Amino acid sequence: MNAFPAPTLRTFGPQAARNPDLEVLLTDGLGSFALSSLAGVPTRCYSGLAVSHLPPAKRWQHLVSPLEVLETGVGAVTLHALELAPSVYEGDGLRWLSGATLRDLLPEREQWAHGVRVRRRACMPRASGSVVFLYDVEARDAVALTLGGFFADRDMHATHGEAPALTFETEGTRGTVRGTQKTWVEMQISGGEVEAVPPQPFSQRVYYRHDAARGEQEHERVTGAALWRVTLPPGGGRVALTVSGLEQTLFADPWAAYEEEAARRRALATRAQDAAQLPKDEFVATLAVAADAYLVRRAQPAGGSVIAGYPWFADWGRDAMIALTGLTLVTGRHAEARELLDTFLRTLRRGLTPNNFHDDGAGAGYNTVDGALWLAVALERYVEASGDLAFARKALPQLRALLNWHARGTDHGIGMDPADGLLLAGEPGVQLTWMDVKIADWVVTPRHGKPVEVQGLWLAALRAEGVLAGKVGEASQCAEVLSQAREGFATLWQPDAPGGARFADTLGMDGEADLSVRPNTAIAIALPEVPATPEQREATVRQAEAELLTPLGLHTLSPRDGRYRGNYGGDQVLRDAAYHQGTVWPWPLGAYIDLLLAQGEAERADAALDGLRGHLWEAGLGHVSEVFAGETLVPGGCPFQAWSVAEVLRAHVRVRQTRGAARPDESPTAP
Repeated sequence: MNAFPAPTLRTFGPQAARNPDLEVLLTDGLGSFALSSLAGVPTRCYSGLAVSHLPPAKRWQHLVSPLEVLETGVGAVTLHALELAPSVYEGDGLRWLSGATLRDLLPEREQWAHGVRVRRRACMPRASGSVVFLYDVEARDAVALTLGGFFADRDMHATHGEAPALTFETEGTRGTVRGTQKTWVEMQISGGEVEAVPPQPFSQRVYYRHDAARGEQEHERVTGAALWRVTLPPGGGRVALTVSGLEQTLFADPWAAYEEEAARRRALATRAQDAAQLPKDEFVATLAVAADAYLVRRAQPAGGSVIAGYPWFADWGRDAMIALTGLTLVTGRHAEARELLDTFLRTLRRGLTPNNFHDDGAGAGYNTVDGALWLAVALERYVEASGDLAFARKALPQLRALLNWHARGTDHGIGMDPADGLLLAGEPGVQLTWMDVKIADWVVTPRHGKPVEVQGLWLAALRAEGVLAGKVGEASQCAEVLSQAREGFATLWQPDAPGGARFADTLGMDGEADLSVRPNTAIAIALPEVPATPEQREATVRQAEAELLTPLGLHTLSPRDGRYRGNYGGDQVLRDAAYHQGTVWPWPLGAYIDLLLAQGEAERADAALDGLRGHLWEAGLGHVSEVFAGETLVPGGCPFQAWSVAEVLRAHVRVRQTRGAARPDESPTAP
């Protein structure tokens, strides 16, 4: 086994640490999360502690930020910082900031004020619905630290126009904050004396810069209160503040809870390193820890699932199946992969996987043509990686039922065309592929008919049935359909297309070819069983490089297309209109990398990932963003996205395994 004697470190100097656009994510495996900037400044309505009350859904915002005041012999200084308007702050936290460190993505903030050093660490223990803040104070003389919080008490998607009316109660070192929901707060010390502060709640205005940039409500009023004052002797001491939405998860020893979480993360990095069978690779270690954030346990239906992105997505079926390989198989987490597959196999309806489970916990949507096909791909990959033939035997009848539904026809016009064996899909007003934006009644990229990547997935799913059947000693039941569909795939090739021969992005219901240049062709022919010739593959790679490739992913529509929208930003309508019309997505880059490796171009594939390797430290720290603006490549969407992390990690490991070793020029230290 490879050994990591110390955590993977990423250090940030004062200027980088003060940048509110650098965000840190902590999660508890049940859908709860704690989000902030590296310095602790809340930048979204989702910042603070959001606790899942029906895992992983029904998330409630309990805390926006701790309240932190340090008293020294020189005077009192505030260690927190809340933005009131652009670059205008309440609190002096940024002034005293000397730097920050991520240890396996656990954040540490360091401040020096009047000669006193305060280091704050934070973690979310597993399944706790809690965030733990640990303060290490070093001082020559006696000092005092007053702690409390700024509380929201609302649905995580909402904001308050007026500060919520909250009731604060403290008894010794425990306290409660009562509103619509109840929040539990606890103070613990090692050295020093603690006294409760009579709560004097006050209204606090907060500005959310990232919400402002998205055209969302940019201000709200929260309720602040100081709760305890800790007097520390000369030399300093240790203080812990725990905030929880679940009473039963306050901790007897918060320092031990932190060390347990730190050790768990170290083990995740080591396991991924062993699974990848590479020399020590900081990128693998970092993304293995990042991948853990998206793996969650569901309550109803019970089982494993994947949060598509933080902070606003719940769990989505398509995203889970695309991400499964990178999140679990590449990282050596086969048990979690099996749980994921089991969840979505149990929730099949008429051959379709849930597109998304509803955030209120009541039901799911099934408007996806590709989710179930990605499940088949993920199932084959899991069995190949794990050798789990018992699960293959169990899942094979379900896979066959899934394929039979698709062959004979299921919801939303999804069904096999008997003329060529390809898969038709689409009905008015319904979005079915991963390009799924709908604005009111406008489906922006309908792609009804025979989308190219759906055909590639159909072939891969039919192949998966044959592979699994062979592994358990049975004959394939889909060989004839697979043979017909392979021949039918040739109808997507358009030899006389203007600008050069290429695959159609979609064959419409009327057979008309949509020649839009999108990443879907690369996704399709990177899959197994797709009968593309070497010349067709080369043409696809060249077209992707000429019109779609950027340093951070692939455009969703060629900039040469008149419908191209290069600006991803503004309010939701503007963002959604650009979402799949030119915006850059990282996850399809994995398919492009697969095509390069198939052509023996490992060095070129390695270089294509360099931009995303650097991006890990530009937005959601240690993670990969959902999208980037087509022209400026400014990060957008969720700063923490499951399939972005998963596919970049999968591609990186494949490239490095092909090349034989990690390159020596990578450094874990930020500039």
